[in-house]
Amino acid sequence: MPIYDYQCTSCGVKKEVMRKVSEPNVTACPACGQETFAKMVSAPSFQLTGSGWYATDFKGGGSKPEKKTEEAAPAACGTGCACH
Repeated sequence: MPIYDYQCTSCGVKKEVMRKVSEPNVTACPACGQETFAKMVSAPSFQLTGSGWYATDFKGGGSKPEKKTEEAAPAACGTGCACH
């Protein structure tokens, strides 16, 4: 069940409320009783674990692809030709 942050716009009390996603929002403030208790926007706090995620497989840099060397132009070609 997700935990939501709520704040009352009347008295300023903040509280975390555990609610099902399908349940309606809480509107009555538990401190002052006013109908001004609103859900706040907050950053989610979860972590993706296991293989295949950036933090576990790609963050450290790992091995980098080898750099290809340029081939020398044949003697018959002049510099700046369209074939290279």
